[in-house]
Amino acid sequence: MDFQKLLLDAGRALSQDEIKALAFLCTDLLGRSLSSVEEASDLFSLLADQDHLSAERPQLLTELLLIIQRTRLIRNLGLSDQAPTRSLISPYRKLLYNLSEEITDDDLRDMKFLLNKNLPRRKLEEKSTLSVFLEMEHMDLISDTNLTLLEEIIGSVCPMLNEKITKFKAQQVTPTSSTVQETARPRSSSCTFEPNPAPRSLDPKRSASFEIPEEFPPLAESIMNTSNTSMDVPNVCLGVDERDRLSQQLRSLNTDRNINVLQSNLGIDAVQMSPAQTPNTNNEVLGSYRMNRAKRGFCLIINNHDFAKSRPSLKDRKGTEIDEDCLKKVFEWLGFEVEIQSDCTRQKMLSLMQDLGSRDHSQMDCLVCCFLSHGLQGQVFGVDGKTVEIEELKRPVNGMKCTTLAEKPKLFFIQACQGNNDQRPVYIESDGPVCSDAVRFASIPFDADFLLGMATVPSYVSFRERTCGTWFIQSLCRNLVQMVPSHYDLLSILTKVNDDVSQKTDSSGQKKQMPQPSTTLRKRVVFPVPEAPPPSLPPDA
Repeated sequence: MDFQKLLLDAGRALSQDEIKALAFLCTDLLGRSLSSVEEASDLFSLLADQDHLSAERPQLLTELLLIIQRTRLIRNLGLSDQAPTRSLISPYRKLLYNLSEEITDDDLRDMKFLLNKNLPRRKLEEKSTLSVFLEMEHMDLISDTNLTLLEEIIGSVCPMLNEKITKFKAQQVTPTSSTVQETARPRSSSCTFEPNPAPRSLDPKRSASFEIPEEFPPLAESIMNTSNTSMDVPNVCLGVDERDRLSQQLRSLNTDRNINVLQSNLGIDAVQMSPAQTPNTNNEVLGSYRMNRAKRGFCLIINNHDFAKSRPSLKDRKGTEIDEDCLKKVFEWLGFEVEIQSDCTRQKMLSLMQDLGSRDHSQMDCLVCCFLSHGLQGQVFGVDGKTVEIEELKRPVNGMKCTTLAEKPKLFFIQACQGNNDQRPVYIESDGPVCSDAVRFASIPFDADFLLGMATVPSYVSFRERTCGTWFIQSLCRNLVQMVPSHYDLLSILTKVNDDVSQKTDSSGQKKQMPQPSTTLRKRVVFPVPEAPPPSLPPDA
Protein backbone atom coordinates (compact mmCIF):
# COMPACT_ATOMS: atom_id res chain seq x y z
CA MET A 1 0.00 0.00 0.00
CA ASP A 2 1.18 3.53 -0.74
CA PHE A 3 2.55 4.98 2.50
CA GLN A 4 0.62 8.25 2.20
CA LYS A 5 -2.57 6.24 1.75
CA LEU A 6 -1.62 4.16 4.79
CA LEU A 7 -1.20 7.33 6.88
CA LEU A 8 -4.52 8.65 5.60
CA ASP A 9 -6.26 5.43 6.62
CA ALA A 10 -4.58 5.50 10.02
CA GLY A 11 -5.69 9.08 10.61
CA ARG A 12 -9.29 8.31 9.65
CA ALA A 13 -9.39 5.42 12.12
CA LEU A 14 -8.27 7.57 15.06
CA SER A 15 -10.60 9.49 17.34
CA GLN A 16 -9.97 13.14 18.24
CA ASP A 17 -8.78 12.13 21.72
CA GLU A 18 -6.37 9.59 20.21
CA ILE A 19 -4.95 12.23 17.84
CA LYS A 20 -4.39 14.53 20.83
CA ALA A 21 -2.68 11.66 22.65
CA LEU A 22 -0.33 11.01 19.71
CA ALA A 23 0.48 14.72 19.52
CA PHE A 24 1.25 14.74 23.24
CA LEU A 25 3.54 11.72 22.89
CA CYS A 26 5.45 13.44 20.05
CA THR A 27 5.97 16.70 21.95
CA ASP A 28 9.59 15.93 22.80
CA LEU A 29 10.33 14.43 19.41
CA LEU A 30 9.38 17.62 17.58
CA GLY A 31 10.68 19.96 20.27
CA ARG A 32 7.48 21.96 20.72
CA SER A 33 3.95 21.79 22.06
CA LEU A 34 1.49 20.23 19.62
CA SER A 35 -1.68 21.08 21.50
CA SER A 36 -3.02 22.96 18.46
CA VAL A 37 -2.80 19.88 16.20
CA GLU A 38 -6.32 18.79 15.28
CA GLU A 39 -5.80 16.40 12.37
CA ALA A 40 -3.68 13.26 12.27
CA SER A 41 -2.46 14.25 8.81
CA ASP A 42 -0.97 17.45 10.25
CA LEU A 43 0.94 15.49 12.88
CA PHE A 44 2.15 12.91 10.37
CA SER A 45 3.35 15.71 8.05
CA LEU A 46 5.35 17.32 10.85
CA LEU A 47 6.97 13.98 11.69
CA ALA A 48 7.75 13.30 8.02
CA ASP A 49 9.27 16.77 7.57
CA GLN A 50 11.79 15.97 10.30
CA ASP A 51 12.51 12.48 8.92
CA HIS A 52 10.91 10.69 11.86
CA LEU A 53 8.31 8.95 9.71
CA SER A 54 8.56 7.54 6.19
CA ALA A 55 7.83 4.46 4.11
CA GLU A 56 11.35 3.25 4.92
CA ARG A 57 10.93 4.03 8.63
CA PRO A 58 7.33 3.35 9.73
CA GLN A 59 8.45 2.20 13.19
CA LEU A 60 7.32 5.40 14.92
CA LEU A 61 3.73 4.91 13.75
CA THR A 62 3.81 1.35 15.07
CA GLU A 63 5.17 2.51 18.42
CA LEU A 64 2.56 5.26 18.77
CA LEU A 65 -0.30 2.90 17.98
CA LEU A 66 1.07 0.32 20.42
CA ILE A 67 1.22 2.91 23.19
CA ILE A 68 -2.43 3.86 22.71
CA GLN A 69 -3.28 0.14 22.40
CA ARG A 70 -4.56 0.12 18.80
CA THR A 71 -3.04 -3.25 17.91
CA ARG A 72 -5.91 -4.23 15.63
CA LEU A 73 -5.39 -1.06 13.60
CA ILE A 74 -1.70 -1.96 13.28
CA ARG A 75 -2.65 -5.31 11.77
CA ASN A 76 -5.29 -3.77 9.52
CA LEU A 77 -2.67 -1.37 8.16
CA GLY A 78 -0.31 -4.24 7.43
CA LEU A 79 2.32 -3.01 9.89
CA SER A 80 4.45 -5.22 12.09
CA ASP A 81 3.00 -5.43 15.60
CA GLN A 82 6.46 -5.89 17.09
CA ALA A 83 7.65 -3.01 19.29
CA PRO A 84 10.61 -1.16 17.72
CA THR A 85 14.01 -2.13 19.11
CA ARG A 86 14.81 1.53 19.78
CA SER A 87 12.00 3.58 21.28
CA LEU A 88 11.56 7.06 19.84
CA ILE A 89 9.07 8.18 22.47
CA SER A 90 10.58 9.15 25.81
CA PRO A 91 9.77 7.06 28.92
CA TYR A 92 8.71 10.29 30.64
CA ARG A 93 6.13 11.06 27.95
CA LYS A 94 4.84 7.47 28.12
CA LEU A 95 4.53 7.77 31.91
CA LEU A 96 2.34 10.86 31.67
CA TYR A 97 0.17 9.26 29.00
CA ASN A 98 -0.27 6.06 31.03
CA LEU A 99 -1.21 8.10 34.09
CA SER A 100 -3.79 10.02 32.07
CA GLU A 101 -5.41 6.77 30.97
CA GLU A 102 -5.98 5.79 34.61
CA ILE A 103 -7.34 9.15 35.78
CA THR A 104 -11.14 9.40 35.77
CA ASP A 105 -13.20 12.54 35.26
CA ASP A 106 -13.72 12.80 39.02
CA ASP A 107 -9.96 12.40 39.59
CA LEU A 108 -9.26 15.12 37.03
CA ARG A 109 -11.68 17.51 38.75
CA ASP A 110 -9.89 16.92 42.06
CA MET A 111 -6.49 17.47 40.38
CA LYS A 112 -7.63 20.81 39.01
CA PHE A 113 -8.84 21.82 42.46
CA LEU A 114 -5.45 20.97 43.99
CA LEU A 115 -3.67 22.93 41.24
CA ASN A 116 -5.62 26.15 41.84
CA LYS A 117 -2.68 27.62 43.75
CA ASN A 118 -0.17 26.67 41.05
CA LEU A 119 -2.01 27.37 37.80
CA PRO A 120 -4.40 30.16 36.83
CA ARG A 121 -7.98 28.94 36.79
CA ARG A 122 -8.31 29.94 33.14
CA LYS A 123 -5.53 27.47 32.29
CA LEU A 124 -7.54 24.66 33.84
CA GLU A 125 -10.87 25.28 32.14
CA GLU A 126 -12.08 22.55 29.80
CA LYS A 127 -8.69 20.84 29.96
CA SER A 128 -8.08 17.12 29.53
CA THR A 129 -5.59 15.34 31.77
CA LEU A 130 -2.88 15.53 29.09
CA SER A 131 -3.55 19.25 28.62
CA VAL A 132 -3.21 19.79 32.37
CA PHE A 133 0.14 17.98 32.28
CA LEU A 134 1.26 20.27 29.44
CA GLU A 135 0.26 23.37 31.40
CA MET A 136 2.21 22.08 34.40
CA GLU A 137 5.25 21.63 32.14
CA HIS A 138 4.87 25.12 30.68
CA MET A 139 4.87 26.53 34.23
CA ASP A 140 7.94 24.41 35.06
CA LEU A 141 6.01 22.52 37.72
CA ILE A 142 6.96 19.08 36.42
CA SER A 143 9.68 17.60 34.24
CA ASP A 144 11.36 14.24 33.81
CA THR A 145 13.68 15.15 36.70
CA ASN A 146 11.12 16.93 38.88
CA LEU A 147 8.02 14.88 39.65
CA THR A 148 7.52 15.99 43.26
CA LEU A 149 4.33 18.01 42.70
CA LEU A 150 2.89 15.32 40.44
CA GLU A 151 3.50 12.69 43.10
CA GLU A 152 1.80 14.85 45.73
CA ILE A 153 -1.28 15.40 43.58
CA ILE A 154 -1.52 11.80 42.37
CA GLY A 155 -1.02 10.64 45.96
CA SER A 156 -4.03 12.68 47.04
CA VAL A 157 -6.26 11.78 44.10
CA CYS A 158 -5.34 8.21 43.20
CA PRO A 159 -2.49 6.88 45.42
CA MET A 160 -2.14 3.57 43.60
CA LEU A 161 -0.84 5.41 40.52
CA ASN A 162 2.23 6.63 42.38
CA GLU A 163 3.66 3.16 41.86
CA LYS A 164 4.05 4.02 38.16
CA ILE A 165 6.00 7.18 39.05
CA THR A 166 8.19 5.29 41.51
CA LYS A 167 8.99 2.67 38.88
CA PHE A 168 9.84 5.36 36.32
CA LYS A 169 12.19 7.13 38.74
CA ALA A 170 13.93 3.88 39.60
CA GLN A 171 14.57 3.16 35.93
CA GLN A 172 15.93 6.65 35.39
CA VAL A 173 18.60 6.47 38.10
CA THR A 174 19.65 2.82 37.88
CA PRO A 175 23.36 2.84 36.96
CA THR A 176 24.62 0.44 34.33
CA SER A 177 28.24 0.65 35.46
CA SER A 178 30.38 2.17 38.16
CA THR A 179 30.23 5.50 36.30
CA VAL A 180 27.11 7.59 36.79
CA GLN A 181 24.91 7.42 33.67
CA GLU A 182 23.10 10.48 32.35
CA THR A 183 19.32 10.32 32.11
CA ALA A 184 17.79 13.74 31.73
CA ARG A 185 19.28 15.93 34.41
CA PRO A 186 22.72 17.53 34.62
CA ARG A 187 25.19 15.21 36.30
CA SER A 188 28.93 15.28 36.63
CA SER A 189 30.35 12.54 34.46
CA SER A 190 33.78 11.60 35.72
CA CYS A 191 36.55 9.17 35.06
CA THR A 192 37.88 8.00 38.40
CA PHE A 193 41.58 8.43 39.04
CA GLU A 194 42.63 6.77 42.27
CA PRO A 195 45.98 5.32 43.34
CA ASN A 196 44.34 3.40 46.19
CA PRO A 197 41.27 1.12 46.17
CA ALA A 198 39.52 3.12 48.88
CA PRO A 199 37.22 5.81 47.43
CA ARG A 200 38.17 9.40 48.06
CA SER A 201 35.97 12.46 48.16
CA LEU A 202 36.22 15.49 45.93
CA ASP A 203 36.35 19.01 47.23
CA PRO A 204 32.65 19.99 47.09
CA LYS A 205 33.56 23.46 45.87
CA ARG A 206 34.88 22.26 42.55
CA SER A 207 34.29 19.55 39.99
CA ALA A 208 36.88 18.30 37.52
CA SER A 209 36.74 16.10 34.46
CA PHE A 210 38.38 13.33 36.43
CA GLU A 211 38.60 12.73 40.16
CA ILE A 212 41.90 13.53 41.82
CA PRO A 213 42.80 11.95 45.16
CA GLU A 214 43.51 14.31 48.00
CA GLU A 215 47.25 13.60 47.86
CA PHE A 216 47.47 15.42 44.48
CA PRO A 217 45.19 18.52 44.75
CA PRO A 218 47.12 20.75 42.30
CA LEU A 219 47.60 18.07 39.62
CA ALA A 220 44.40 18.72 37.64
CA GLU A 221 45.20 22.42 37.32
CA SER A 222 48.78 21.61 36.39
CA ILE A 223 47.72 19.35 33.55
CA MET A 224 44.99 21.60 32.19
CA ASN A 225 46.67 24.99 32.61
CA THR A 226 49.47 24.66 30.08
CA SER A 227 50.14 28.38 30.08
CA ASN A 228 51.79 28.21 33.51
CA THR A 229 55.53 28.69 33.47
CA SER A 230 55.89 26.69 36.65
CA MET A 231 53.74 24.22 38.55
CA ASP A 232 54.15 23.32 42.18
CA VAL A 233 53.42 19.64 42.67
CA PRO A 234 54.21 17.98 46.01
CA ASN A 235 56.76 15.18 46.09
CA VAL A 236 55.01 11.84 46.19
CA CYS A 237 55.97 8.19 45.95
CA LEU A 238 54.34 6.64 42.92
CA GLY A 239 53.80 2.95 42.31
CA VAL A 240 53.90 1.31 38.89
CA ASP A 241 50.16 1.68 38.32
CA GLU A 242 50.22 5.33 39.34
CA ARG A 243 53.15 6.03 36.98
CA ASP A 244 51.24 4.40 34.13
CA ARG A 245 48.17 6.48 34.78
CA LEU A 246 50.14 9.71 35.00
CA SER A 247 52.12 8.83 31.89
CA GLN A 248 48.91 8.29 29.97
CA GLN A 249 47.70 11.73 31.07
CA LEU A 250 50.94 13.24 29.78
CA ARG A 251 50.12 11.86 26.34
CA SER A 252 47.21 14.33 26.09
CA LEU A 253 49.64 17.27 26.21
CA ASN A 254 51.19 18.51 22.98
CA THR A 255 54.02 20.78 24.11
CA ASP A 256 57.42 19.38 25.03
CA ARG A 257 57.98 22.09 27.61
CA ASN A 258 54.95 21.12 29.70
CA ILE A 259 55.76 17.42 29.37
CA ASN A 260 59.27 18.00 30.67
CA VAL A 261 57.99 20.10 33.58
CA LEU A 262 55.45 17.47 34.60
CA GLN A 263 57.96 14.66 34.25
CA SER A 264 60.39 16.54 36.44
CA ASN A 265 57.82 17.41 39.12
CA LEU A 266 56.30 13.93 39.20
CA GLY A 267 59.61 12.09 39.18
CA ILE A 268 58.98 10.36 35.86
CA ASP A 269 62.07 10.19 33.69
CA ALA A 270 61.69 10.24 29.93
CA VAL A 271 63.66 6.98 29.66
CA GLN A 272 61.14 5.28 31.95
CA MET A 273 58.32 5.79 29.46
CA SER A 274 57.82 3.11 26.87
CA PRO A 275 57.45 4.14 23.20
CA ALA A 276 53.71 3.53 23.46
CA GLN A 277 53.55 5.96 26.40
CA THR A 278 55.65 8.68 24.78
CA PRO A 279 53.45 11.67 23.88
CA ASN A 280 52.98 11.96 20.14
CA THR A 281 53.46 15.57 19.08
CA ASN A 282 53.49 14.75 15.35
CA ASN A 283 50.12 15.83 13.94
CA GLU A 284 51.01 15.44 10.28
CA VAL A 285 48.95 12.25 10.06
CA LEU A 286 45.79 14.26 10.78
CA GLY A 287 46.49 17.16 8.46
CA SER A 288 45.25 20.72 8.96
CA TYR A 289 42.85 22.86 7.01
CA ARG A 290 44.51 25.50 4.85
CA MET A 291 44.70 28.86 6.62
CA ASN A 292 46.78 31.02 4.25
CA ARG A 293 44.29 32.43 1.77
CA ALA A 294 43.72 36.14 1.20
CA LYS A 295 41.15 36.37 4.00
CA ARG A 296 40.38 34.29 7.06
CA GLY A 297 36.62 34.38 6.45
CA PHE A 298 33.30 35.83 7.57
CA CYS A 299 32.13 35.64 11.18
CA LEU A 300 28.40 36.20 11.55
CA ILE A 301 27.14 36.89 15.08
CA ILE A 302 23.36 36.78 15.56
CA ASN A 303 22.55 38.18 19.00
CA ASN A 304 18.92 37.94 20.10
CA HIS A 305 18.33 40.03 23.22
CA ASP A 306 14.91 41.71 23.09
CA PHE A 307 12.06 39.18 23.23
CA ALA A 308 9.37 41.65 24.31
CA LYS A 309 7.23 40.86 21.25
CA SER A 310 7.77 37.09 21.28
CA ARG A 311 4.85 34.69 21.28
CA PRO A 312 5.12 32.65 23.45
CA SER A 313 6.47 35.24 25.86
CA LEU A 314 10.21 34.88 26.52
CA LYS A 315 12.49 36.86 28.80
CA ASP A 316 15.01 39.37 27.51
CA ARG A 317 18.56 37.98 27.53
CA LYS A 318 20.33 40.45 29.80
CA GLY A 319 24.11 40.08 29.67
CA THR A 320 24.26 38.83 26.09
CA GLU A 321 25.88 42.09 24.95
CA ILE A 322 28.99 41.05 26.89
CA ASP A 323 29.20 37.85 24.85
CA GLU A 324 28.73 39.79 21.61
CA ASP A 325 31.54 42.19 22.48
CA CYS A 326 33.95 39.39 23.42
CA LEU A 327 33.18 37.35 20.29
CA LYS A 328 33.69 40.42 18.10
CA LYS A 329 37.06 41.23 19.68
CA VAL A 330 38.37 37.64 19.54
CA PHE A 331 37.36 36.80 15.98
CA GLU A 332 38.54 40.15 14.64
CA TRP A 333 41.85 39.39 16.37
CA LEU A 334 41.89 36.03 14.57
CA GLY A 335 41.47 37.81 11.24
CA PHE A 336 37.76 37.37 10.55
CA GLU A 337 35.45 39.93 9.01
CA VAL A 338 32.83 40.19 11.75
CA GLU A 339 29.19 41.02 11.04
CA ILE A 340 26.68 41.48 13.86
CA GLN A 341 22.92 41.17 13.50
CA SER A 342 20.74 41.91 16.51
CA ASP A 343 17.23 40.77 17.47
CA CYS A 344 16.43 38.63 14.47
CA THR A 345 13.16 36.86 13.82
CA ARG A 346 13.11 33.29 12.60
CA GLN A 347 12.74 34.44 9.00
CA LYS A 348 15.53 37.00 9.36
CA MET A 349 17.94 34.33 10.64
CA LEU A 350 17.13 32.08 7.70
CA SER A 351 17.50 35.01 5.30
CA LEU A 352 20.90 35.93 6.74
CA MET A 353 22.13 32.35 6.31
CA GLN A 354 20.82 32.24 2.74
CA ASP A 355 22.70 35.45 2.02
CA LEU A 356 25.84 34.05 3.61
CA GLY A 357 25.59 30.92 1.47
CA SER A 358 25.19 32.95 -1.73
CA ARG A 359 28.48 34.83 -1.25
CA ASP A 360 31.81 34.00 -2.86
CA HIS A 361 34.06 32.39 -0.24
CA SER A 362 36.76 31.30 -2.69
CA GLN A 363 39.36 33.58 -1.08
CA MET A 364 38.30 32.65 2.45
CA ASP A 365 39.79 30.01 4.76
CA CYS A 366 36.65 29.16 6.71
CA LEU A 367 33.32 30.39 8.09
CA VAL A 368 32.19 31.13 11.67
CA CYS A 369 28.57 31.57 12.77
CA CYS A 370 27.62 32.42 16.34
CA PHE A 371 24.01 32.28 17.56
CA LEU A 372 23.14 33.83 20.92
CA SER A 373 19.49 33.22 21.79
CA HIS A 374 16.94 31.23 23.70
CA GLY A 375 16.64 27.66 22.51
CA LEU A 376 14.97 24.28 22.54
CA GLN A 377 16.43 20.92 21.67
CA GLY A 378 18.05 21.31 18.25
CA GLN A 379 16.46 24.73 17.74
CA VAL A 380 17.07 28.41 18.45
CA PHE A 381 14.43 31.08 18.93
CA GLY A 382 13.90 34.19 16.86
CA VAL A 383 12.78 37.26 18.79
CA ASP A 384 9.28 36.64 17.42
CA GLY A 385 9.10 33.43 19.50
CA LYS A 386 9.35 31.17 16.45
CA THR A 387 12.04 28.50 16.34
CA VAL A 388 14.44 27.57 13.58
CA GLU A 389 16.13 24.19 13.36
CA ILE A 390 19.91 24.24 13.63
CA GLU A 391 20.00 22.00 10.57
CA GLU A 392 18.09 24.70 8.67
CA LEU A 393 20.74 27.24 9.63
CA LYS A 394 23.54 24.98 8.42
CA ARG A 395 21.95 23.92 5.15
CA PRO A 396 22.61 27.09 3.06
CA VAL A 397 26.37 26.91 3.68
CA ASN A 398 27.03 23.20 3.19
CA GLY A 399 29.39 22.08 0.47
CA MET A 400 26.60 21.38 -2.01
CA LYS A 401 24.64 24.61 -1.53
CA CYS A 402 27.74 26.81 -1.31
CA THR A 403 30.49 25.32 -3.47
CA THR A 404 33.09 27.94 -2.49
CA LEU A 405 32.87 26.62 1.09
CA ALA A 406 33.34 22.99 0.06
CA GLU A 407 36.24 21.33 1.91
CA LYS A 408 36.53 24.36 4.22
CA PRO A 409 35.66 24.30 7.93
CA LYS A 410 32.29 25.77 8.87
CA LEU A 411 32.26 26.52 12.59
CA PHE A 412 28.97 27.05 14.43
CA PHE A 413 28.87 28.17 18.08
CA ILE A 414 25.42 28.11 19.62
CA GLN A 415 24.70 29.66 23.00
CA ALA A 416 21.18 28.43 23.77
CA CYS A 417 19.41 25.95 25.99
CA GLN A 418 18.45 22.51 24.75
CA GLY A 419 15.98 21.69 27.51
CA ASN A 420 14.35 22.85 30.75
CA ASN A 421 15.65 24.32 33.98
CA ASP A 422 14.69 22.78 37.33
CA GLN A 423 15.08 25.95 39.39
CA ARG A 424 16.48 29.43 38.86
CA PRO A 425 18.95 31.06 41.22
CA VAL A 426 18.67 34.81 41.77
CA TYR A 427 21.49 36.02 39.51
CA ILE A 428 21.52 33.33 36.85
CA GLU A 429 18.97 32.94 34.08
CA SER A 430 18.30 30.10 31.69
CA ASP A 431 18.72 30.67 27.95
CA GLY A 432 15.48 28.86 27.23
CA PRO A 433 11.75 29.03 27.98
CA VAL A 434 10.01 26.83 30.47
CA CYS A 435 8.52 24.40 28.04
CA SER A 436 8.10 20.70 27.41
CA ASP A 437 11.08 18.47 28.10
CA ALA A 438 13.07 17.22 25.15
CA VAL A 439 14.63 13.83 24.67
CA ARG A 440 17.80 12.74 23.04
CA PHE A 441 18.51 14.88 19.99
CA ALA A 442 20.59 13.43 17.19
CA SER A 443 22.56 16.59 16.45
CA ILE A 444 25.51 15.05 14.61
CA PRO A 445 25.93 17.02 11.36
CA PHE A 446 25.85 14.96 8.18
CA ASP A 447 27.69 17.41 5.94
CA ALA A 448 31.47 17.32 5.86
CA ASP A 449 33.66 19.95 7.50
CA PHE A 450 31.15 21.20 10.06
CA LEU A 451 31.82 21.79 13.73
CA LEU A 452 28.83 22.43 15.96
CA GLY A 453 29.82 23.82 19.34
CA MET A 454 26.77 23.64 21.62
CA ALA A 455 26.67 25.43 24.95
CA THR A 456 25.09 22.40 26.57
CA VAL A 457 24.21 18.76 25.99
CA PRO A 458 20.69 17.72 24.89
CA SER A 459 17.86 18.17 27.43
CA TYR A 460 19.80 20.58 29.65
CA VAL A 461 19.91 24.32 30.19
CA SER A 462 22.83 26.71 29.74
CA PHE A 463 23.52 29.63 32.03
CA ARG A 464 23.96 33.36 31.51
CA GLU A 465 25.08 35.82 34.16
CA ARG A 466 23.74 39.31 33.69
CA THR A 467 27.01 41.06 34.43
CA CYS A 468 29.48 38.51 33.06
CA GLY A 469 27.87 36.89 30.00
CA THR A 470 27.36 33.18 29.43
CA TRP A 471 29.61 30.49 30.84
CA PHE A 472 30.15 28.89 27.44
CA ILE A 473 30.90 31.93 25.28
CA GLN A 474 33.14 33.55 27.89
CA SER A 475 35.17 30.35 28.28
CA LEU A 476 35.38 29.95 24.49
CA CYS A 477 36.73 33.48 24.03
CA ARG A 478 39.25 33.22 26.87
CA ASN A 479 40.60 29.87 25.71
CA LEU A 480 40.92 31.00 22.09
CA VAL A 481 43.01 33.96 23.26
CA GLN A 482 45.12 31.79 25.57
CA MET A 483 45.61 28.70 23.40
CA VAL A 484 45.78 29.88 19.77
CA PRO A 485 49.26 31.40 20.34
CA SER A 486 50.43 27.93 21.46
CA HIS A 487 49.17 26.38 18.18
CA TYR A 488 46.43 24.31 19.80
CA ASP A 489 43.81 23.00 17.39
CA LEU A 490 40.18 24.00 17.83
CA LEU A 491 38.95 20.65 19.18
CA SER A 492 41.61 20.74 21.90
CA ILE A 493 40.50 24.26 22.77
CA LEU A 494 36.88 23.14 22.99
CA THR A 495 37.92 20.26 25.23
CA LYS A 496 39.43 22.84 27.58
CA VAL A 497 36.20 24.82 27.35
CA ASN A 498 34.32 21.65 28.35
CA ASP A 499 36.56 21.28 31.37
CA ASP A 500 36.29 24.92 32.43
CA VAL A 501 32.52 25.10 32.14
CA SER A 502 32.02 21.72 33.83
CA GLN A 503 33.71 23.13 36.94
CA LYS A 504 31.43 26.14 37.16
CA THR A 505 28.37 26.21 39.40
CA ASP A 506 25.68 28.71 40.32
CA SER A 507 25.41 30.58 43.62
CA SER A 508 23.44 27.72 45.20
CA GLY A 509 26.09 25.17 44.24
CA GLN A 510 23.43 22.98 42.62
CA LYS A 511 23.51 23.84 38.91
CA LYS A 512 26.04 22.51 36.43
CA GLN A 513 26.54 22.80 32.67
CA MET A 514 28.31 20.58 30.14
CA PRO A 515 29.05 21.93 26.63
CA GLN A 516 29.13 19.54 23.71
CA PRO A 517 30.99 19.84 20.40
CA SER A 518 29.94 17.59 17.53
CA THR A 519 31.91 17.47 14.34
CA THR A 520 32.39 16.14 10.85
CA LEU A 521 35.72 17.90 10.51
CA ARG A 522 38.22 15.85 8.52
CA LYS A 523 41.32 17.76 9.60
CA ARG A 524 42.60 19.90 12.44
CA VAL A 525 41.52 23.54 12.64
CA VAL A 526 44.59 25.52 13.68
CA PHE A 527 44.28 29.28 13.48
CA PRO A 528 47.47 31.17 12.56
CA VAL A 529 48.91 33.12 15.49
CA PRO A 530 47.86 36.78 15.07
CA GLU A 531 50.57 39.41 15.01
CA ALA A 532 48.42 41.84 16.98
CA PRO A 533 48.35 41.60 20.78
CA PRO A 534 45.39 39.63 22.14
CA PRO A 535 42.26 41.57 23.06
CA SER A 536 41.39 42.42 26.63
CA LEU A 537 38.52 40.29 27.95
CA PRO A 538 36.51 40.38 31.18
CA PRO A 539 38.09 38.35 34.00
CA ASP A 540 36.76 34.88 34.69
CA ALA A 541 33.90 35.15 37.14
